[in-house]
Amino acid sequence: MTARIVPILPETLAIAAEILSEGGLVAMPTETVYGLAADAANSNAVARIYEAKGRPRFNPLIAHVSSWAMAEREAQFSGLARTLGEAFWPGPLTMVLPAHPEGRVSDLARAGLGTIALRWPRHYAASALIEAFGGPLVAPSANRSGHVSPTRAEHVAADLGDRIDLILDGGPCPVGLESTIIGIESGEAVLLRPGGLETSLIAAKLGRAVHVRSHTDAINAPGQLKSHYAPRAILRLGVTKPEEGEGYLCFGPDQGGGLNLSPRGDLVEAAANLFSMLRALDESYASIAVGPVPDEGLGEAINDRLRRAAVRDPE
Repeated sequence: MTARIVPILPETLAIAAEILSEGGLVAMPTETVYGLAADAANSNAVARIYEAKGRPRFNPLIAHVSSWAMAEREAQFSGLARTLGEAFWPGPLTMVLPAHPEGRVSDLARAGLGTIALRWPRHYAASALIEAFGGPLVAPSANRSGHVSPTRAEHVAADLGDRIDLILDGGPCPVGLESTIIGIESGEAVLLRPGGLETSLIAAKLGRAVHVRSHTDAINAPGQLKSHYAPRAILRLGVTKPEEGEGYLCFGPDQGGGLNLSPRGDLVEAAANLFSMLRALDESYASIAVGPVPDEGLGEAINDRLRRAAVRDPE
């Protein structure tokens, strides 16, 4: 049975909260991508997320909160973490912090780690659902593991419609890229995954550089698998001219044919269009050529997603 897609209304939020309280799964819009929400304290519900997505259980989930009080019940905040939270929450920032010893989020959601990935989303529907439910919700992207992330309700239905209970339709996600993930290590901010919040803005707020972690076999935050966000089609990156019969995803002015992430060269627009356009090309082509995207600002996160999408052998 395919999950219903319903608009964001007080009555549908109440229905969604009831489903969550009974251990069900609800897809909800956030400003980044659609998330597959479950009660973060219910290990059985969390296990359903891993099963529905086909997600490796060593890959931790992000817990979503809707207030500082809720956040402080789940994580221990250093001065640096509090500075970042006060500057960028609610918003597309996830922080990996020491888990509070009395926190509700299950060990399964944290993949057995002593840390917790925590975010306070900006989207009104996500905040309203968390408030209606009354506690933190884990919510990885609402797609099958490794596939292209969903930025519209219909993307969720196509990937997971027969595996979940309800889809809340909040329209297209305005950011279109997953959250930026920052770890706090030895009193320094460390970039664990680039995303919808530009790293340069974080560095400017802190008045010092954000360190970049080199590849490690240890998975301590979502989005660190080499192969991720991948369409069925083969991706070729850095291509200025596609081959005959190949889909083309380009960026910037004076680009002929294909789908253009932003004809005016706007990286914010490109980020919002990335996953939707990848999905559209994936429906028609076995191979997709991708034109160069500047590796600055949000281009850092766009290129990160494209590189992972191009890897064909999952870890």
